[in-house]
Amino acid sequence: MSDRKLISSGSTFEKVAGYSRAVVDGEWVFVAGTTGYDYSTMTLAADLESQIRQAFRNISGALQQAGCALNDIVRVRYYLTRPDDFKIAAPIFGEFLGEARPAATAIICGLVEPEMKIEIEVTARRRGAGVSGRGARDSYPPGRS
Repeated sequence: MSDRKLISSGSTFEKVAGYSRAVVDGEWVFVAGTTGYDYSTMTLAADLESQIRQAFRNISGALQQAGCALNDIVRVRYYLTRPDDFKIAAPIFGEFLGEARPAATAIICGLVEPEMKIEIEVTARRRGAGVSGRGARDSYPPGRS
């Protein structure tokens, strides 16, 4: 059985809603949907670009606590509230993930608060955390095949 570690951003909402900012399960790191809130001040910028950059700062902080970085991301899901925002967002995504180039999906949907313009969810794989002798099929995240 793999080691499991829960990572918190310090937001009290995590306890209320029963989730963690990130979960480390063996070599895999699952980061919950992350918005552009600055958790140190509990403020949210009004513009999309600032929200994206803050969301990536939040994600980066969670990944650092898990022992990895943005370049370790293998899967990303972007949740945007407006289709036209993708044209603005895509180059910023590239600034943060251009080297990692993870598998990506963009979804247009409503978010929990109307002022939220983006939510980003990632999965990362910690380099060097794998167990030797495992085949590729055994390396999938738990519950995947």
